[in-house]
Amino acid sequence: MFKEFKEFVSKGNVMDLAVGVIIGAAFGKIVSSFIEDIVMPVVGLVFGKVDFSSLFINLSGGTYATLAEAKAAGAATLNYGVFITALIDFLIIALVIFLMVKWANKMRRPAPAPAAAPTTKTCPFCFTTIPIQAVRCPNCTADLKK
Repeated sequence: MFKEFKEFVSKGNVMDLAVGVIIGAAFGKIVSSFIEDIVMPVVGLVFGKVDFSSLFINLSGGTYATLAEAKAAGAATLNYGVFITALIDFLIIALVIFLMVKWANKMRRPAPAPAAAPTTKTCPFCFTTIPIQAVRCPNCTADLKK
């Protein structure tokens, strides 16, 4: 069983998958930071200096000035600002992955196949199409060896 496991792990596809998962997780952290620290402050500024991470609807009936205060009190809240941030985060990650896959597919496209060698020719006497190996035209019986 250990030998089979070792063979499984040492195959190239498993190693490629592991590297992809690790790089994907690191890339996700970078994009999340980009969204939270760069994009959302600009979007909030455009929408009138709104901090999306603090937008919430209080469901418990109490009065709380911030989301952190409501969470500390254990109040039930609907955190739609956090959801908007996560949605924008997802859309940007999906766009980047789409562009990367599109680029990778473009790089992998096979070269166009060379044109196939002709299999027929035209008889110079009767102008009909005949097999390229023919030495006599089956239509006009002309000798094509010349």
